Amino acid sequence: MGYAMAARLAKVGCDLSVWNRTKSKAEPLAEYGAKVVDHLSDLAACDIVFTMVSTGDDVKELLFGANGVMSKGGKPKLVIDSTSISLEASAEIRAELATHGVQMLAAPVSGNAKVIKAGKLTIVASGPQGAFDMALPYLDTVGAGVSYVGEAELSAGALAGWGAVHARTDVTVEG
Repeated sequence: MGYAMAARLAKVGCDLSVWNRTKSKAEPLAEYGAKVVDHLSDLAACDIVFTMVSTGDDVKELLFGANGVMSKGGKPKLVIDSTSISLEASAEIRAELATHGVQMLAAPVSGNAKVIKAGKLTIVASGPQGAFDMALPYLDTVGAGVSYVGEAELSAGALAGWGAVHARTDVTVEG
């Protein structure tokens, strides 16, 4: 999860633990009450873990790597992945998490730091309904437009397509 998303959660009082490959990037979040952890495995005690990195391989390393979230045997209840990755990578990660009894919600986002700060981030989520219900209060905090599209895998391409249709619908409704 990006800094601006984490800041929104921390500012409303969420019990938030954060980790970043570059610790200094996470440290300012402590000003808002976030706990900056030294190791990814420290996040395993959290109910929900958000990931937002560059690739599916990065997500796998963060979760399952030698020093990953689940490397010391702990596990969250839910992983929310906001990384724009392929359907195949998302399915692989979801399947591996399931073997550990962890649910996953794919929740790619559309927007940048300015959009997030303005509270207008768009999020499209897929995964088990119960996982979405658990995540919704947090997704609503970081975004203005949260849509649940069911249990099927969701790709970044689907998000882009959804955004184009949604934008067209907005124009049609207003026109």
